[in-house]
Amino acid sequence: MTVHHLNQLLLVCSVVLLVAVAAVRISSRSGLPSLLVYLGIGIAMGQDGIGGIHFDNAELTQVIGYAALVVILAEGGLGTKWSEVRPVLPSAAVLALVGVAVSVGVTASAAHFLVGLEWRQALIIGAVVSSTDAAAVFSVLRKIPLPSRVTGALEAESGFNDAPVVILVVAFSSAGPVEHWQVLVGEIALELAIGAAIGLAVGWLGAWGLRHVALPASGLYPIAVMAIAVAAYAVGAIAHGSGFLAVYLASMVLGNAKLPHWPATRGFAEGLGWIAQIGMFVLLGLLVAPHELGDDIVPALVIGLALTMLARPLSVVLSLLPFRVPWQEQTLMSWAGLRGAVPIILATIPMVQGVDGSEEIFNIVFVLVVVYTLIQGPTLPWLAGKLRLGGDTAADLGIESAPLERLRGHLLSVGIPEGSRMHGVEVAELRLPAGAAVTLVVRDGTSFVPSPATVLRRGDELLVVATDPVRDAAERRLRAVGHGGKLAGWLGTDGPATGR
Repeated sequence: MTVHHLNQLLLVCSVVLLVAVAAVRISSRSGLPSLLVYLGIGIAMGQDGIGGIHFDNAELTQVIGYAALVVILAEGGLGTKWSEVRPVLPSAAVLALVGVAVSVGVTASAAHFLVGLEWRQALIIGAVVSSTDAAAVFSVLRKIPLPSRVTGALEAESGFNDAPVVILVVAFSSAGPVEHWQVLVGEIALELAIGAAIGLAVGWLGAWGLRHVALPASGLYPIAVMAIAVAAYAVGAIAHGSGFLAVYLASMVLGNAKLPHWPATRGFAEGLGWIAQIGMFVLLGLLVAPHELGDDIVPALVIGLALTMLARPLSVVLSLLPFRVPWQEQTLMSWAGLRGAVPIILATIPMVQGVDGSEEIFNIVFVLVVVYTLIQGPTLPWLAGKLRLGGDTAADLGIESAPLERLRGHLLSVGIPEGSRMHGVEVAELRLPAGAAVTLVVRDGTSFVPSPATVLRRGDELLVVATDPVRDAAERRLRAVGHGGKLAGWLGTDGPATGR
């Protein structure tokens, strides 16, 4: 590649990114999932579109897709609140394991008996589409005020179920139907255990290191956090464990560790997540040839109908049977089994392995994902309203922490967003622990030292100084007031004080 070619490539990539960013605004207004817009950009650039780019490298798509999925899982784990996931962790784990098994069996049976696919192809499709997509789930659910137990279960499930599904797809693509299922189950359990152990260990060590080492620039913290998350994936994969589970768990540990400069880290990870989504979907759009999809539309609709109306609800009901989850929540969780880029990426595995009929598998999965994402995504808020499932809409505070090592203290930068119940609270009514105090308020571009009677307003930026022993207690109290108002502690409602 010459410098001239580099200049052209940079121009094309920047234009695609700008169009994709503008498309996010359009999709948020119309309710159309942004992933479909990105796929449309790729198709428009491809061989059947105005761009005329011929791209058919499935192996490169798979590699880039894996890399993008690592970043997406890292971003999702960093944004997952442990306070929401902890109560539903058992149910999410069962959904990611038992639910996947049920979904694979039902979907594969439908593909074989209703569509007429061979068992090997049917099992591959069943495994490919049984994983809920982390990018789709994270982006859609965080816009809908749902009960925390529902959001936590769905987010954790989408973070967990990629690992067993990847193992199944690779197994089916390599050797067809497995004769000794107990061996495959044992391999899945071993890989998940290795991945979980490595992810938790890397996350804990990384969080410990970042809390005890003061980096010379705040911009280094986001880079270090993402590097630790990616390292968890690499170590897990090299150790023959589940790298996807490792990166998600490591990121979750880091995201709940109260690291310095957290809002900056969170924003950096979110930006990388958007780039990964855009690049992945555009590349998948380039790979597909729309003129070859005609014969696969009906099979895709039939398999998708069986997946959406039978396999997913059955897997949710059977998985949640021991947990006594209300039927309204089960209904929403059944409909919220969103598919996105992950199934399409996994559909490239049989193409790379040279499985007979792999092009048909890819086309069926592509059509299924596009059609049913178009149906499920925009209707989720409507269904949540019909089921009367609404969560707390109070906005969480943006709290950024910077250590003062030689002073044995911390500076907490607190932003009061729209919807926060800290609006209208006096400084004295915050009732911060001894050793913590609000030292500065920035309002409408003007900073001043507040008095105990200063009334806080939405949009204010607060500077809170806290000593090391009370730093965590001060943050918990600030978050509690942000969610419960001045009477949060007296009313016994501390809000998500331990969440991030």
